[in-house]
Amino acid sequence: MEQEIRFVLIGLGNIGRNLLDILAHRQEAIARDYGVRLRLVGAADSSGAAMDPAGLDLERLIALKLARQGAAAYPQAGRPGVSALEMVRSTPAEILVDAAPTNLQTGEPGMSCVRAAMAQGQHVVMADKGPLVLAFAELTQAAKSAGVGLAYSGTVAGGLPTVNLGVRDLAGSGVTRVEGIFNGTTNYILTRMAEEQIGYAEALKGAQAAGIAEADPTLDVDGWDAANKLVIIANSVLRRPTTLQDLTVQGIRDVTLEDLQAARAQGRVIKPLAVAEWDGADYRLSVGPVWLEQAHPMARTGMWDMGVVYHTDYMGVISAVIEEEGPVPTSAAVLRDMLNLYR
Repeated sequence: MEQEIRFVLIGLGNIGRNLLDILAHRQEAIARDYGVRLRLVGAADSSGAAMDPAGLDLERLIALKLARQGAAAYPQAGRPGVSALEMVRSTPAEILVDAAPTNLQTGEPGMSCVRAAMAQGQHVVMADKGPLVLAFAELTQAAKSAGVGLAYSGTVAGGLPTVNLGVRDLAGSGVTRVEGIFNGTTNYILTRMAEEQIGYAEALKGAQAAGIAEADPTLDVDGWDAANKLVIIANSVLRRPTTLQDLTVQGIRDVTLEDLQAARAQGRVIKPLAVAEWDGADYRLSVGPVWLEQAHPMARTGMWDMGVVYHTDYMGVISAVIEEEGPVPTSAAVLRDMLNLYR
């Protein structure tokens, strides 16, 4: 018997829009394979919101966004100026999907919406890192108290199940070291510099042209995006209450072509690594360029790859890599989390 699951979505940027596109193409297969039909009943962006208990037409909403209009322009259901929080509070649903832009100052608008959804007994699926980085313990406890699911596998390395591997599949073992390439932009830049013998500025321009680096690439190239993701891994997988202040963070701007050539001459590769290492008393947490032996799993990653290596006490060493050329796998990870809530 098919179960209908209503969800509301905040954020209609690349991740939110691609989620709707995947659903539009995969809805019948999902219903067949999982016995679940996901119905979008509310969507909010900077223009306002669109709400319809009977369900919004996914392709119509996608077309509006591609035409540079917002959710508020949706015929009949559009509500100009209605905030994401107002939509969450007024729209009955089983799941909130937070795909809002990451805000590391306040966590808004995601933070308030996540709190409100949990208080209403809704499950929460997040691609938005801000609330988790700022208030991981509070949000996980709130989910537990409310008896709802909180899933966020799409927040660390896109479609790679980094969180799931660590939390679910390493249960019962201790993690002694984590090594991750959690930011695709920096790996793209350093890989192109090394393989094509070009400078940082040219490689950055290529990343921007490919759409994986912003016009202002600060969060990526100065290491803060990877740092946010390491904070989430430290809190969730390592169970270590962690904030950004606990990390040593270095970017890649100072890595030169000469550095990469020197590494290669020694049979090594420079990669942008997030590292958590157990020293017997605590984890040492850092983000920055690291010289790796060429046999290291992360040394072999290509310019479109991200990856993780978990070193454990009893399960050995587990590594995983994803080739990801855009934001679609992150959207697919959000869908994975939504379905796993009901499996």
